[in-house]
Amino acid sequence: MTSNGEAVVSEIVIDEAYAAGLRGLDQFSHILVIFWMHQASFDPSRDLLRRPRGRDDMPELGLFAQRARHRPNPIGITAVELLEVSEPILRVRGLDAIDGTPVLDIKPYVPLFDRVEHARIPGWMEQLMQGYF
Repeated sequence: MTSNGEAVVSEIVIDEAYAAGLRGLDQFSHILVIFWMHQASFDPSRDLLRRPRGRDDMPELGLFAQRARHRPNPIGITAVELLEVSEPILRVRGLDAIDGTPVLDIKPYVPLFDRVEHARIPGWMEQLMQGYF
């Protein structure tokens, strides 16, 4: 996110050997980007139970009830808006990863598979997400 609240535009560079696999992706408005959070670490004594974002106003929770980056397997997934496909580069908006993050896979966002109607989340998560985007 930028300081004015706009989602950052990023470029994902695909290895030339896989560029042909992008054909047809431009027909989708959104994609799922699966990536390896290569700069994250995991220390069970520190990360297994913690308060989201270290905030004192949040409950102490287990790692798997959170979206924290410090995990036993630091795999991230973000649904992003696909702005442009120009083989071998994808331009996207809203990628929640740092520059140089290795991308593991890209999948088209398909609402039938990827959207859940009437999902339930706890109140602390709603509080945590206020002002995030």
